[in-house]
Amino acid sequence: MSTNNTTPTRILVVDDEEDLCEILQFNLETEGFEVDTAHSAEEALELDLTRYQLILLDVMMGEISGFKMARMLKNDEKTAHLPIIFLTAKDTENDMLTGFNLGADDYISKPFSIRQVIARVKAVLRRTATGDKEEGEKETLSYRTLSLDTKRIKATIDGQEIPLTKKEFEILKLLLENRNYVLSREDILTRVWSDEVYVLDRTIDVNITRLRKKIGIYGKNIVTRLGFGYCFEGE
Repeated sequence: MSTNNTTPTRILVVDDEEDLCEILQFNLETEGFEVDTAHSAEEALELDLTRYQLILLDVMMGEISGFKMARMLKNDEKTAHLPIIFLTAKDTENDMLTGFNLGADDYISKPFSIRQVIARVKAVLRRTATGDKEEGEKETLSYRTLSLDTKRIKATIDGQEIPLTKKEFEILKLLLENRNYVLSREDILTRVWSDEVYVLDRTIDVNITRLRKKIGIYGKNIVTRLGFGYCFEGE
């Protein structure tokens, strides 16, 4: 996979678990990415980080934690634009909020599935790649005649606007960005309700039910995987 026609997408994995680095490197390279690894923030900071389009960053490492490294990157104009996905066993809400407040693009709690990581990586790269588009170019997510204009926050089917609430729009956007991958309720809570303290799983279910009704024939594409979460299925 590449961000343009000539330059391969380079990813840096920073984690003190060497086995995990190797697993992530193998699977991401199988997907077509070029992947380097570092086993500490100190080792990563010795590299030319401007070569990368994405960093997968563990939180709990040695003297320089993932949070501290992220803060250093965001404070440096040469690396401030780099997308960061945190990989961590720290899954409390405060930790997630800390990660997002530092400018993280996503936050994945261990243990995780490789498919989940790959889906999140591709979604973040799709989002950040839109920054290269010309000003005024419409940014859309589409499936057949269902379309989301993510700049004007507008959903349409066959050109007819669908009245979605903010949360319904954000859920549908998240599902379309990760089409054919199952998102857990935790995934959806973290991404859609990250700024709210108390949200029940039932809240997600209610919003999904309303969303299915509003998008008509495409409601059936939002499937429930019992015990796992939700997925927008479609070729």
